[in-house]
Amino acid sequence: MTYRNVLTVSAILSFLFGLGFMLMPGQLVTFYNVELNDTGRFVAQLYGATLFGFGLLNWFAREFTDATVQRAVLTANVLTAALGFIFALLGQLGGVAGVNALGWSTVLLYLLLALGFGYLRFMRQ
Repeated sequence: MTYRNVLTVSAILSFLFGLGFMLMPGQLVTFYNVELNDTGRFVAQLYGATLFGFGLLNWFAREFTDATVQRAVLTANVLTAALGFIFALLGQLGGVAGVNALGWSTVLLYLLLALGFGYLRFMRQ
């Protein structure tokens, strides 16, 4: 597990989900057994734009070699992934109305990203 590899995986996931939420938010969330109204589609598109931007940052940050800059990138990523994990887990455990078992894949995805970024940020020498 290298800095470049983890950022590459994160960037690709961010691009894919970002594009999905920007271009077809209603269709994307139907996999989770969720329906969006107009306001929900708008918020999902804003989320998609943020994901896409985060993906771009991670894509370009793959080439950073300065240790201080890498730590900053990793810190932002580990906090984002950890918060995503917490909210996804709370949503699944709290039984958000209608969300099916596929929601656990979101919990797992955020957990794996948090662990990868956390390892690189705090454990790697």
